[in-house]
Amino acid sequence: MRTQEVKVGVVDGWLMAGVLTFVLAGIVWLAIQQRVVAVIVLSLIWSFVLVGFFTLQPNMAAVLVLFGKYKGTVSTSGWCWANPLLKKIKVSLRSRNLNGEKIKVNDKRGNPIEIALVVVWRVADTARAVFDVDDYTSFVKVQSEAALRHLASAYPYDTFESDDEQSLRGNMEEISAALKKELDERVARAGVDIEEARLSHLAYAPEIAGAMLQRQQADAVVAARSRIVEGAIGMVEMALARLEQGRAVQLDDERRAAMVSNLLVVLCGDHAVQPVVNAGTLYT
Repeated sequence: MRTQEVKVGVVDGWLMAGVLTFVLAGIVWLAIQQRVVAVIVLSLIWSFVLVGFFTLQPNMAAVLVLFGKYKGTVSTSGWCWANPLLKKIKVSLRSRNLNGEKIKVNDKRGNPIEIALVVVWRVADTARAVFDVDDYTSFVKVQSEAALRHLASAYPYDTFESDDEQSLRGNMEEISAALKKELDERVARAGVDIEEARLSHLAYAPEIAGAMLQRQQADAVVAARSRIVEGAIGMVEMALARLEQGRAVQLDDERRAAMVSNLLVVLCGDHAVQPVVNAGTLYT
């Protein structure tokens, strides 16, 4: 059963300090009157009440527990006083960083990769953080690693074949959003809110880094060549259309094919072409 946080108020510390000062003055007066029993009783009560003082800094909270039963959470900063019998467990509400260590996992295609994450998180529900998990800090760390392993196995490291498929390397924003969503679901039982989650390290494992680099280079060359050929065909089609539209030159099928071949060689070649001036006619 999940514990639900309950906000409670406490007595202002300065107000209670004024009351104790007044009581202390009464103890002194009774001591002067030599009323020993009254002095002893009031002194014990005064000392007992004094234990109830505690302070809270901004973005800090105190979980109040009385004989093992949760009584509420105080989040008011300053000098406060509560029942001295209450156990006060202080919990920080400030944002924290989790810089995860590099772990080795297999991506969607089975390639071993090294991956790490950085998470910004904070406690949103103090009751769950204290009572529903054993150690919420360790819980966040373990669940973050588990979420990272699951995410890495659901996406490939990189892809050039399909623009529709998301990859760890090519879709960082989408991957970060998916990681944050999964982390939110995993740590909700601990009363923790994930403010940001991102990959801090991503690389192929050393044993396949060289081979995968060659594969990346080959895929990049193929992709670049495909783009060049696609652009070159478009330019050739435009050139032929402009020539036919202006009727500047009439080309038969053979000369049209030669022109297309020459233009594709020029546009798709790796090196600069050497111009050749035709001193004869178009057919010589």
